[in-house]
Amino acid sequence: MSFINELKKELQDKWKFDTEMPVQTQLIPAMLEGKDVVAQSPTGSGKTLAYVLPILEQVDGSKQATQALIVAPSQELSMQILEVLREWTAGTDITVTQLIGGANMQRQLEKLKKKPTIVVGTPGRLNELIKAKKLKLHEIRYIVLDEGDQLLARDHRTTIKSLIEGANHERQVVVVSATITEEIELVASRLMKEPIRIQVNHDELPAQGKVVHSFVKIEERDKTDMLRRLAHTEGLKGLAFVNNLDQLLMKENKLKFREANVVALHSDMKKEERKQAITAFRKGEANILIASDVAARGLDIEGITHVIHVDVPHTIEQYLHRSGRAGRAGADGEILTLLSYMDEKNFKKWTKELPSKPVQKVWDRGVLIEGSSKTLQQRGKKK
Repeated sequence: MSFINELKKELQDKWKFDTEMPVQTQLIPAMLEGKDVVAQSPTGSGKTLAYVLPILEQVDGSKQATQALIVAPSQELSMQILEVLREWTAGTDITVTQLIGGANMQRQLEKLKKKPTIVVGTPGRLNELIKAKKLKLHEIRYIVLDEGDQLLARDHRTTIKSLIEGANHERQVVVVSATITEEIELVASRLMKEPIRIQVNHDELPAQGKVVHSFVKIEERDKTDMLRRLAHTEGLKGLAFVNNLDQLLMKENKLKFREANVVALHSDMKKEERKQAITAFRKGEANILIASDVAARGLDIEGITHVIHVDVPHTIEQYLHRSGRAGRAGADGEILTLLSYMDEKNFKKWTKELPSKPVQKVWDRGVLIEGSSKTLQQRGKKK
């Protein structure tokens, strides 16, 4: 029997999808049974709805109390979760409030006084409000850690522990992410009651598009110019990742100076600036969004054709997490790495774990084609 039949009628009526995703068919019944869960499922596989629906099924909007807390590592992910909640709670008595850094604290306190049913927040701001005794945790029955691998890493672990331990004794804790390491699983299990483990792999997802992994050999100093060229490529909608903030800012300035069709997303930006950048990218006013990992964490934007690793990531998990943004909902996609000489060894080691070998490409006459510098030399000889 479908999990949809387990939900109340107003939720059933809002369900407009053709298929149920594997993480939803497993996580929703487990949450409705009251179990603690650690769920791993690829980026873009329907995780948000998988925990939102059981929460909406179980909270009571007529009761003036905060009953559910959803924690996200970044403002952007928190905003996306909020949008999903607003869509699914429209026309009900369930209220939702967002508590994130970079937003007006006074306004957030006013909203908290009204005791919203569900709170979505980032660790820093939640921690501030708890210390100031403005956010009461004792009535919270449902806690979700979205992108739990990041929230349970050492940076946020103490805050998350205090959030969980301060909640209602009969609380339910759910951790979801695209990547969950053994260490994170161990930390999670210490904060949870006999959690069950759900794991969904890429090959279990329906209607996947063809995703090609490719690379271009390039000097470090030429990467910004390659981004400029890619930004002028027709039909390309690319999410580009840079490892460090200084490099990102430098590339952003150079590209803006050269009037490239690019916007940036990083932690130094104000909330409004971030929102403007994401909106411009969503609407197609910019072809490439350059981002840091933290800023792009959980970012869900339709129609991304390319994920561009401007820098080779530090771990294979990071590579896969970034790469999960392309080829969603049955669309084709490409994962392009701008590969400098010093990163070749690392890249070759990781990509052995990919289902197919990455294809080498080279820039030729305004487009990327399969081949190497030898291909261009041979072309030149044939002329």
